[in-house]
Order: sequence, then structure tokens, then C-alpha cells
Amino acid sequence: MGEHLHSFGYDVENKYIDLIQDEEQEHWFYFERFKMKLYDQQRLGRDMMIYDITGKKSLPAKTVISLSIQYMKDDLMSVMQQRIFDCGIKADEIHWVLTVPAIWNDAAKQFMREAAHEVGIPAHKLSIALEPEAASLYCRHISIEMISSDKTTLTTFLPGKRYIVLDAGGGTVDITVHEVLHGGKLKELYKASGGHWGGTRVDEAFLDFLVDLVGSDVMSKFKERYTEEYLELLREFEDKKRKTLSSSDEKVRLKIPYKFIQLIEELRCKSLQKLIDDSIYSKQLKLVADKLRIEPSLAKSFFDTSITKTVEHVKTLLKEPVTDGVDAILMVGGFSESNMLHEAVKSNFPELGVIVPSEAGLAVLKGAVIFGHSPSMISERVSKYTYGVDMVERFDSYLHPPEKKITIDGKTYCSDIFSVHVHAGQALIVGEYQSKEIYNPVSHLSQGMEFRIFATLKSDPKYVDEPGSEQIGKLTIPMSGSGIGRKVQVKMIFGGTEIVVECKEIATGQIKNTIVDFLL
Repeated sequence: MGEHLHSFGYDVENKYIDLIQDEEQEHWFYFERFKMKLYDQQRLGRDMMIYDITGKKSLPAKTVISLSIQYMKDDLMSVMQQRIFDCGIKADEIHWVLTVPAIWNDAAKQFMREAAHEVGIPAHKLSIALEPEAASLYCRHISIEMISSDKTTLTTFLPGKRYIVLDAGGGTVDITVHEVLHGGKLKELYKASGGHWGGTRVDEAFLDFLVDLVGSDVMSKFKERYTEEYLELLREFEDKKRKTLSSSDEKVRLKIPYKFIQLIEELRCKSLQKLIDDSIYSKQLKLVADKLRIEPSLAKSFFDTSITKTVEHVKTLLKEPVTDGVDAILMVGGFSESNMLHEAVKSNFPELGVIVPSEAGLAVLKGAVIFGHSPSMISERVSKYTYGVDMVERFDSYLHPPEKKITIDGKTYCSDIFSVHVHAGQALIVGEYQSKEIYNPVSHLSQGMEFRIFATLKSDPKYVDEPGSEQIGKLTIPMSGSGIGRKVQVKMIFGGTEIVVECKEIATGQIKNTIVDFLL
């Protein structure tokens, strides 16, 4: 790939600070929170670029993610060799599991799969697991501390139990609804939903506050000129963020880098204290030496967007008929360990048990291992969208608009027909095909049929160009022979974490698995 990954995780900041001190950072890239780029991007392509922390240098997103997967892969092999001397296990003997947020689209999942393939993980040795599902599987295998308004007990999920899984990570909050079936399997009752409301929204609110206080030009210059101090400020805030309690009336004391104070005086011709005195925050902030003392109300306001969005979404979800009988909320993910979020969920839903496993931040990781061994533990999911393909059918002037009339080989057809394979909200049994459609070419000489794959929130769309309908991929179905009488049976299996397509040529009985390309 031409690039090499030096550090990953917490070691990155320390390495980059060393580079800055030695004035060697110019030829290095420092990426953070790049996984969220796959969620934020509306139209994801293989050539997508992402910028590093400086905003001036970029690399292909697939390179960055592939190198990250390679690092974790190599780290696992190294640890196994250290702990199990001469274990003899090879990388190609391992089945790998990559976890993704449940609200990610199909293109993002394919992007991760292709990135893994670039570092030697073949398709048959890789599974994509949905993070809230993985966490839910993990919590099925342990005793969990249930925290409610009046008691604390140990409990396990019994058959018939219905609960909400609230997976609050750094970037996204994923919310699903599960029911425990006999035999320990899980059934999804409502389609995965959520949004960009994770812990990084708190960081963004803090940075927005600083921009409001000192100006965007000061913050940009501070990040560019004094990157080391900028990272130290963010690290300081991260520590305070984890410790902030919603019931606490203590001021938050934040150490402000001296160079930041100097830069403010240089660009604003005012001291930081003077800026505070002249701002709307004059009664909520005070600078004492190099410590910024923040009133509790202001510190807690940084959590407002994340918590409000999450709570309101759960309230809306509980109004759905399918959530009748839900009596608990399972909180997992690193941000679930935040006292602010935890207490907000408890106070807003006192009638529900709020369950937080002791290792909420590791629940997804450990659950992914269980999923890798037993992917069939998730027996049923719910389709978030209506999926289908575009096709043509014989034109009928009573049914079809004239602008969609086309002529092929002397015959008239209606274009842009939405041929539905799965409806939004439809229950999908894992491993079973949900639809079986037969298609035939409209041209005698066609060697294959190409379909565009569409998705919409509408339950029964008629045309693929209706508002809200979007092309998400394409599919090519190979065919042999010639003539318009050739027929192909297409089965689409939507119950897994990824869409599987099986094509059977009627005349020959030949069956082929076809890959949907979601990276347009």
C-alpha cells in the first residue's frame, strides 16, 4: 500500500507529540475518529479520501482502515505467540470478525470487507457483526447487575424477555429491540436506528464553546501552530468528561495551555479573562492562573445534544406497538459508562430496569467472539428499508405515465419500475430467502442483465425515481445463450448482516452467487 502504520490507539498521541517536539511531523499522518467518516459519507466510493488531524494532508480511506485492520491482525498473532509459545496457529486458520454500527449502510459494510481483503483476510474467513447484537449476545452469557430506581439485583435474560439495546459508542448511538427466544437465540423486534450522538458529540460541543469564546480563527491557529498543546487540551477534557456527574455541584477545573493563552492575547489583543468577562459566559467561567473553572451547569450543557437526542429517540421507540412488553434497557459501549448518560436514562425511564454490565465498553468486543462461533444466535432481524431493483414491464397507457414509455426491439415498455424484494419493517429470518423473482432480458443478444439496487423507507414504492428512493448499488446477472425467453430466478437473502444474492438460470439449472456492488 506504500504506507505503514506506526502506532494505534492511545500510543498515537504520545508518538505524534514526540514528532512535534523533534519537528518531524511534516512527513507523518495522524488520523483520529476516521471510522465515523464511513457513516457521515452519503455516497461512499472506493476512492474516498480522508484528511489527517492537520486538515492539510490526506490518504485514501481504504488505506487508513486497511492498515488499522492489519495492525490489529498482527497484534493478535504477536500476543498469541507470546502467551502460547509456538502455538502453530496461522492467520489463515482464524475466522475474523469485524464489528460495525447497526445503523451503517450496506456500502460501509462492503468498504470494511474490502479493506480487510487488502490485508489478506479472504471473504470466507470474515464475518461482519452488528455492534448492538454482539453486545446483546455477550450479555446473554453473563449475570448482569440490574440497576433500577429501587433495587439492585442479579438477573439473566429468560425466554420471552424483551429489552432495548442502547449501544452508545464514541461516534454513534445504536438502538435495537430484542426478544429472547427458547434455546437462547435472539430475535430483533424493530429495525436498528440511532444517530451520531456518541461521546464525540460532547467533544464537539466543548470545541464549539471554545470557538464561541475565543473565535474560530484562534482555534484554527492554535490547532495548526501548537498541535501538541491542542492535543493536551483535548486529553484534559476527555479526563474531565468521564468524571462529570449529573448530580454533582462541583466546578470543573480544566488546565489551559499557556501557549493558548498567549495566542489569544496575540490575535485578540485581549486577555482570556477579559474575553470571558465580555462574553455570555461571564458568570459561568473564571480563569485562575492556568485553570479554567467551569460552573457545573455549563459543563453539563456539553452533554445536552447527545443525551437529548438519545432519550427522545428511545421515547419515540417506546411508542411503537412492537415494543409492548419491553421492561429493560441494556446500555453498552464506552459512552454508556458516562455517569451523565447513565443517570439521564434512569431518570427518564424509571419504569424500566437499566442494565449496565461491568465491562460495558468491552461488551461488543467479547460478543463479537461469540457471534463468530455462533452467528445463528441471531435468528431474526427487521428490514430498515424497502429494497428492490429497477426493471421494465410492458407499457400500459392506463397504468403508466407517458414520460416513462420506452421502445426496445420494436416493443414498448415502462421504465423505472421498482421491483420490490423486501419491504421496510418486514421480519427477515436469518438464512432464508425473503423473495424469489424471475426476470428475463428484453434484448435477444443480452449476455447478462444489469440491475440497479434501490432502497427507500416507503413500504410500497412503484417507481425507482420517487422521492426518498435512492440507488445504493448495482447487480449483474450473467446469462448464457440468446433470445428473450431466457429466464433467471433471483433469490435475495436479507436476514444476515449483509445481502446475499443467488441466481438460478432456469434453462440450465446453473446456480451462481452474485455480489452486489454497493460502492458506486
